[in-house]
Amino acid sequence: MIYNLIGRDEEKQILLDALASPQPEMVAIFGRRRVGKTYLVRQICQPQIAFELTGLQNASNAEQLQNFSEQLATFSKSPVPLKHPANWNEAFHILAGYLTKLPKTPKGKKRVVFFDEVPWMAGQKSGFITWFGWFWNSWAENHSIVVIICGSAASWMIQKIVNNRGGLHNRITKRIFLDPFTLNETESFLKSRNIFFNHYQLIQLYMAMGGIPHYLKEIKASKSATQNINDICFSKNALLRNEFADLYPSLFAKSGNHITVVRALAKSRLGLSRQAIVANGKLPEGGNTSKVLEELEQSGFIQSYYPFANRKKDMLYRLTDEYSLFYLRFIERNKNEGRNTWNLLSQTQTAKIWAGYAFETLCLKHLDAIKKALGISGIFSQSSTFLQKGNDAEKGTQIDLVLDRNDQTINLFEIKFYHTEFILSEAEASALRNLMGVFRTKTATKKRLSLVLITTYGIKHNMHSLGIIEQVLTMDDLFL
Repeated sequence: MIYNLIGRDEEKQILLDALASPQPEMVAIFGRRRVGKTYLVRQICQPQIAFELTGLQNASNAEQLQNFSEQLATFSKSPVPLKHPANWNEAFHILAGYLTKLPKTPKGKKRVVFFDEVPWMAGQKSGFITWFGWFWNSWAENHSIVVIICGSAASWMIQKIVNNRGGLHNRITKRIFLDPFTLNETESFLKSRNIFFNHYQLIQLYMAMGGIPHYLKEIKASKSATQNINDICFSKNALLRNEFADLYPSLFAKSGNHITVVRALAKSRLGLSRQAIVANGKLPEGGNTSKVLEELEQSGFIQSYYPFANRKKDMLYRLTDEYSLFYLRFIERNKNEGRNTWNLLSQTQTAKIWAGYAFETLCLKHLDAIKKALGISGIFSQSSTFLQKGNDAEKGTQIDLVLDRNDQTINLFEIKFYHTEFILSEAEASALRNLMGVFRTKTATKKRLSLVLITTYGIKHNMHSLGIIEQVLTMDDLFL
């Protein structure tokens, strides 16, 4: 069955529509490394793939062309090795000739040509994009075919392919940005592998490695979340022990500044402005930092958040890649401590602080589930943050999630990661009242304010919680 996929319903339909379309289609697929792009294409299109080529990381143009020749020999079932093309001009002419000679397909069945990891093939002065444009405009556009181009470097794909101003200008007919699994999809993925965890343990795993299928495949049913994190992140041969070293160089040609930005953001729970990132990372003030931030955001590693009222100059950036944060907080400095490292680290205050931040990020990534749980999916709302800097007269105030709704209501969220039911103390209740008061005063909003608590096991109501917390969401609501 070719649809052995978890989630990805919208993405599957895009590919199926391309296969069923009477016109030639060019589909661009991008998403971060290990997210499942190649698997998606092969599951849906495998029977119709006439040619597939995957770029080689850190290979010369001559090596890429040799790889092309060897792949074509495999697909054409040539009994003898094929001559290696001298350049991409020759390669694409050879490819067009091979495809032209293939037997006619049954009516309604289109052939698929799949180029994977295109950024690795299309190096500077390689000529790949120029002659790929020729291949589409002079051959593919006149045939019943689906051409799929795929790359982990999402920013490169957007700049060089989607926004191309040369031969590929406006040639993309469909595009797919493949996100990591949600919590719901993560649970379904693990269940499909006969792995059953409760929601608390699933969230622990998600906060350490995110919804990346390639990482999740390492999880063992016979072990707890803590044991799995030990094995996958800290043991001698662990998949994620050294993944960070390969992750950013595989996506960005000059990844040094990208890593510097990620390291700076990993140190800040509140997020950082562009100016603070430049200062903390000791980066140059030029425009390259803006490009680095844009590339990291397009690739899904960071997110920018507008403060309430959308004052762009106050935009904050936040590290949202779970694995990168976990690596920088724990794996990097504890690689040689043995496979039971997380058993010890998870009990520390540092781990508790990390868990609070990671759970906040997880909630921000699951806004659709939060809106569904609140019953406001059908109401237009805008999400933002609220930050009021402190001074000598008053303390600073930050609200990590604000939902400004069109029904004259603003939801302010308090997010707590807790191992049991949360109990609101008198001091915490006073702080929440003050927070709401500061928000109303500083924003001058006339809308009704509604405080929502998101926590793992809910709240044990007492005299302090009554009249202040209107709605309580638990971790189960994030799986909707």
